[in-house]
Amino acid sequence: MRHRVKGRKLGRTTAHRTALLRNLVTSFLEKERVRTTLAKAKESRPLAEKMITLAKRGTLHSRRLALRFVRKEAAVKKLFDVLGPRFSERPGGYCRIVRLAPRPGDGADMAMLELVGSEFVKKAKKKKDKKDIRKK
Repeated sequence: MRHRVKGRKLGRTTAHRTALLRNLVTSFLEKERVRTTLAKAKESRPLAEKMITLAKRGTLHSRRLALRFVRKEAAVKKLFDVLGPRFSERPGGYCRIVRLAPRPGDGADMAMLELVGSEFVKKAKKKKDKKDIRKK
């Protein structure tokens, strides 16, 4: 029984797991969207939301706390200059997890972790001409 057991180990050591989550949150804050496994998305969403809450405060102390966790200064700059003001009126729930199709190689549950309110344009698929396909 798993009573009062929080978090996921993700099959990694503690240092490896924290490094993975820090890298995942950093790239999520830079790109505002990241495709990963469902377990990693569920584990990294609270961390990303805490970073956005720090950015909403906007103080020097909160910026230094964010720099301790986020790997790149450019991501922290975007966090405080763009994302903090964008979510200033929202009282939490900045991220969304969208389930995707399983990964073809091993069947792992995949998910898209994205910011609420972000508009992404889907790429148009190229149509193949049936004229070029010839039977030999």
